[in-house]
Amino acid sequence: MRKIIIPLAVLLLVVLDQWSKFWAVGHIPKNGSQKFLPRIFSLTYVRNYGAAFSILQNQQWFFTLITILVVGLAIWYLYKHLTGSFWLLASLSLIISGGLGNFIDRLRLGYVVDMVHLDFMDFAIFNLADSCLSVGVFLLIIAFWREEQDGSHH
Repeated sequence: MRKIIIPLAVLLLVVLDQWSKFWAVGHIPKNGSQKFLPRIFSLTYVRNYGAAFSILQNQQWFFTLITILVVGLAIWYLYKHLTGSFWLLASLSLIISGGLGNFIDRLRLGYVVDMVHLDFMDFAIFNLADSCLSVGVFLLIIAFWREEQDGSHH
């Protein structure tokens, strides 16, 4: 069952990520902004030629290599541990989804489309793939920590 659900979940997240980016590009002018939930977040279309917080601008070869390595390793680890905990499988699925979502942008456009702008704090503009990656890494840390805790009691 997990062999079916996990790829479907990854596919769904990648499709949602790509759809949201397609929508933003079609409805918001480049560097333009549109209120969504006032004082919470706006939709602001920007092109990100770098990584998180726009670091390493225009290093597409580097991002391609890192993405192939990270997503490849995550897929290998996921299938090696298909009987693992929900948290491990969820975290790896999110990391794969986020990596693929931004990788598609980089291959197709040469940059990543970002659009979520938090109005209540000074934070980088991001997208669904970035959220998947961030939550996935956080959950992976928790999954490894839990496994370590469970292993130390045996």
